[in-house]
Amino acid sequence: MGHGGNVIEELMVDHREVEEIFGRIQAMTGGGQQLRDLVDEVTIELVRHSVAEEQYLYPAVREHIAGGDRLADKEIEDHERVEKLLKQLEKMDTDDPRMGSALQELMDEVSEHIQDEDTNLFPMLAQATTPEILMDLGDKIRRAKAVAPTRPHPAAPNSPTASKLLAPGAGLVDRARDFVTGRGKS
Repeated sequence: MGHGGNVIEELMVDHREVEEIFGRIQAMTGGGQQLRDLVDEVTIELVRHSVAEEQYLYPAVREHIAGGDRLADKEIEDHERVEKLLKQLEKMDTDDPRMGSALQELMDEVSEHIQDEDTNLFPMLAQATTPEILMDLGDKIRRAKAVAPTRPHPAAPNSPTASKLLAPGAGLVDRARDFVTGRGKS
């Protein structure tokens, strides 16, 4: 799928990619390495997406939308739950009997989050800002995703400032680990 454009277009493309991966997971009949590869793929996408949103989208929501603090806090709480689920899945073998229910919980949580952003948050942001602000945020989101971590770090601070300082280093370490292990290359 093509990336680019304003922040809303960029993040909606991410949402469709995650939904596509979930569809592939749901269509699987077995487990093994193929399932591990899909779990790794969705983990990488969700972590990069979440870090970028926390660095740039939610501060913009706080700044431009009436009641934005409450909205941003809710979205960050959603991310925290997802990150904990991703960490559980990262540690699980694909033949673990809990894998199916943990994956379903992840898909339900993320699908609800996507639905909320697509139908509520993004239209409010579009209404409250200018096309120039949305384009600038899209550029910032793309740059943040390029250096963001690829593995869940639920204990890491999620403030925008801390994330901007720590995420590139964690991202570098994660990408080095991914390179050595071949993770995310399927």
